[in-house]
Amino acid sequence: MECTHNLVIWVSLICVLFLHQCTSQSPARELDSLLQDYAYRAFLHPHTGIIYTGQVPANLTGISISALRLRSGSLRKRGFPTYMQFDIPVGVIVQPYVERLVLVYQNLGNWTSDYYPLTGFTYLTPIIGLLAYDAANLSGTNLPELDFVASESPISIDFGNLTTSAAGTDPKCVWFDLNGVAQFRDLVSSNKCETYRRGHFAIAVNTSGISPSPAPSGPTHHKKISSKAWKIIGGAVGGLVVLVLLSMLICCIVRYRREKKVKEMERQSEAGEALHFARVGGAQAPVALGTRTQPVLENEYTAAGLS
Repeated sequence: MECTHNLVIWVSLICVLFLHQCTSQSPARELDSLLQDYAYRAFLHPHTGIIYTGQVPANLTGISISALRLRSGSLRKRGFPTYMQFDIPVGVIVQPYVERLVLVYQNLGNWTSDYYPLTGFTYLTPIIGLLAYDAANLSGTNLPELDFVASESPISIDFGNLTTSAAGTDPKCVWFDLNGVAQFRDLVSSNKCETYRRGHFAIAVNTSGISPSPAPSGPTHHKKISSKAWKIIGGAVGGLVVLVLLSMLICCIVRYRREKKVKEMERQSEAGEALHFARVGGAQAPVALGTRTQPVLENEYTAAGLS
């Protein structure tokens, strides 16, 4: 019983630590949650189709945010041209479906490299983000992001004018998915990128001389977890399973030895002769059931001889 109790405690502790490791957010994801909260605060008198500018906390000065509430059906049928630097076409499908959604715009400004470091590259523009959330509760915090896909034509992103020197160094569009994985694509013009999905975007130039792998194009692309992340998760799960099985094996061995010892004691007890007790005075004392020959008094032998 004690073994089982200890096993449950250890397994519970390991599960808590494992879940904490899996669910802990990166700084960029924590920033997304914080900016969602502050963007929603801009809806003092919310109206559909109006862009509201939010205010970030003082320790994040340099970041700008906006919020736009739309009906999912209207977004799919009409799109929304010129939402800050994003030109959203018709045919955008929100998953899972909600009646109304909020598109949160982010411009990380001088915080770009702090939250999205990109080894071997130099940013030519700040990171800008476009994320979607359910609009059912405009006071909600830590809301999960909605997915959306441009099913007909891509969403266009206009980064404004780039310098002549930067334009001559083969800049690339950079897209970060919600897992923080960077993927690259060619510019569609001197200052424009395209996307089919949510995420964070910028233009950067390769300063390492190593060619990056391009991002898959088209609306059928699905987000992927890097192989390194899968190895970490697989190793953690495998280690947990091995530890649980080893603990169960040890517990079973201990229980088997204990039961074997008890059975041996019972066998030895059954093989021996049971003692009988009788009260002598104020205590219990073992006594024999009887003797092999009954004692004969001396006068009885004398009587027998005379007769």
